[in-house]
Amino acid sequence: MNQKNSVLEMFRLGLILSLYAMAACTVLAVVNNFTFARIAQNRLNKANAAMKTVIKEADSFEPVTQFPSPSNQGVSIEGIYIAKQNGTVIGGVAQVSGATYDRAVIMVGMKTDGTVSGLQFLELTDSPGFGLKANDPTFTLSSGKTFYGQFEGKNARDGFVAGQTFDSISGATITSVGVGGLVSAGTECLLKVLDGQEFN
Repeated sequence: MNQKNSVLEMFRLGLILSLYAMAACTVLAVVNNFTFARIAQNRLNKANAAMKTVIKEADSFEPVTQFPSPSNQGVSIEGIYIAKQNGTVIGGVAQVSGATYDRAVIMVGMKTDGTVSGLQFLELTDSPGFGLKANDPTFTLSSGKTFYGQFEGKNARDGFVAGQTFDSISGATITSVGVGGLVSAGTECLLKVLDGQEFN
């Protein structure tokens, strides 16, 4: 094969590879376009179901556009919602994320009197067998409650300190402390929002 034919062959192969790459990118873009909306809707459905779980009496949830940042800078408030029943405010819900042993995203509900109405995990990536007990409905503490179930009825003003104001999971202290931090941050911000404070 002479040099001219060799160059043409390389050009032909390069063109073919470019066409394959363009086709692959186009297919990925189309798939992403079709699945993005569905993934976003699934996340919204999961969040809405969690809100209804953590404050069962509510029949509507209104997003709060401006809310405070928590004093714990390692925690993020992803959203706050006012919970209403027949148009009357009965509490609020905060979606909170941050470090546990690894990471968690929770939804915590609180009534207007400052008591926690419920807690649900949207995501927990801690160690199987230990940290994941926090979200295990079959795991119960000595009180007979699940780890997340024990928060219901607790007053947010008393704080959430593992081993003091709520029970830790044996062998998963870091997870327990981390979840306590998330609940503290969420209820701290909810108390301010429900108190009518304004934020910029």
